[in-house]
Amino acid sequence: MKHLAYTAPLALLLLFTLSGCGSAAGNTTKNRTLNVTLPSEPATADPNKSTDTNSGSVISQTMEGLYTYDQSGKVVAGVATKVVKPTNNGKTYTFNLRKTAKWANGQAVTAQDFVTSLRRWVDPKTKAQYANKLSAIKGYAAIQNGKADPSTFGVKALSKTKLQITLSQAVPYFDDLVSNYYPLNTAAVKKYGQKYGTNAAKTMSNGAYKLVGWTGSNSTWTYVKNTHYWDAKNVKIKKVKVNVTKDESTAATLFKSGKIQETTVSGQYVRANANNKELHKTLQGRLQYLYVNSKKTATNSENLRQAVSYVTNRSTLTNKVLVDGSKPALNAVPRGDQANPKTGEDMATQLGNLLPTDVAKAKTYWAKYLKETGKTKVTLNLLTDDTDDDKHVGTYLQSVMEKNFKGLKVTTTSIPHAQHVARDFAGTFELNLTGWSTNLLDASDFLNLAAKDNTVNFTGWNDPAFNALLAKAATQTGLPRYNTLMDANQRLMAVKGYIPLYQPSQAKLVSKDVGGLKDTLLHGAQYKYAYWK
Repeated sequence: MKHLAYTAPLALLLLFTLSGCGSAAGNTTKNRTLNVTLPSEPATADPNKSTDTNSGSVISQTMEGLYTYDQSGKVVAGVATKVVKPTNNGKTYTFNLRKTAKWANGQAVTAQDFVTSLRRWVDPKTKAQYANKLSAIKGYAAIQNGKADPSTFGVKALSKTKLQITLSQAVPYFDDLVSNYYPLNTAAVKKYGQKYGTNAAKTMSNGAYKLVGWTGSNSTWTYVKNTHYWDAKNVKIKKVKVNVTKDESTAATLFKSGKIQETTVSGQYVRANANNKELHKTLQGRLQYLYVNSKKTATNSENLRQAVSYVTNRSTLTNKVLVDGSKPALNAVPRGDQANPKTGEDMATQLGNLLPTDVAKAKTYWAKYLKETGKTKVTLNLLTDDTDDDKHVGTYLQSVMEKNFKGLKVTTTSIPHAQHVARDFAGTFELNLTGWSTNLLDASDFLNLAAKDNTVNFTGWNDPAFNALLAKAATQTGLPRYNTLMDANQRLMAVKGYIPLYQPSQAKLVSKDVGGLKDTLLHGAQYKYAYWK
């Protein structure tokens, strides 16, 4: 078995030292196309069905919800005329829509378009895997359980430009959720049905850009300025071309030659360009995990989970394998995710490191695992994306486990992201390198990944004590809620319901010719804010 190499040949590093190479001299016209990359293909352009980060990227560039985000990641008014204050003890939100909000075909964006989207999203027939993002809205549980019709959902069009959403109870982070409640063009949904969003021709945009040229399976498409967008006058770049580029050496070469102006890099490319002013690193509101499948006989073991967690040196993983500014996971939530409402202290750092490395303890748990299974030799498969980062992390995990666990052989399977996500939901894995990006600053979004019956609880792990804490937190507010979520975090990490590995840093090369592209903790850069210098 080959061990992961932590250094690259000097010639390779020199070849891809990219300082000052991201520009294309002499091409500064206002009609110049911005060229960017994605690391893998999107699975859909349907906001109701999106589950992967690449689909989310496409949707965020071409769609706009009631609220949106400014360049600093702050919630601001989008299709709604303003960020509203709820009534009815925090349970009723009434939004007035901009009369200038238009679809790319010139039709007005109406309150009914939001009703169409949210009812379709909550409808079990849609099979929306992230329907739980609507769980705060009145009627959600009954509809999801087939006991009520989607028409009873707590969303109502009071007029063409007035929308009302009623919650079951007040939610402190609802503004962030609202920012991700996108409308759907009612006529287009009726026309295309379940095929809506499967390609650009069956998709309707209401954001700064419309999606053009995506067939549903190709690796190149464009975002073309939506001239009907309500704020089109402030969108400076008319066309953005997207190229799926999985290989970082290819992306680096394209950037160096000026053929692309924004791309993600990691590892040795980050180290080689540490002093490059065109390199920008931003810690993400995301955690990468190793999931252990509790529904498989070979992996349904706390001893196995503990062994794998203790043998993993997360500092080695971030400092020598990734080398891109990523940080070792401390517990079940990332840094910056939620602040103590009394002291302002960050939950992740307040709890501290609940994921220490202890090889001796790891070997003890491994021995217990072998004893409980009655085996002396075990082969386990590790599922990853086919990206450079995932392959490198997978190689590290394979190496450290095989080195320290007697009788273990780890095989790896690396597949495209969309296929990986499908296997996540199907539960067809033993060990699984996966991740979760939040779109709200609240620990519950990460803790709920391990909740009973959650559609994104890919491990199938179920712990009554942990579930009871989540249920308790759902009835609380303020400091009591925060403390209960802290308790849930500690419980989850004590038994390793899932195994956090690291908090990724997004390292991007951005041409010095382009301004306005700024990543934040929760969101990638929005091209509607970009401009040629």
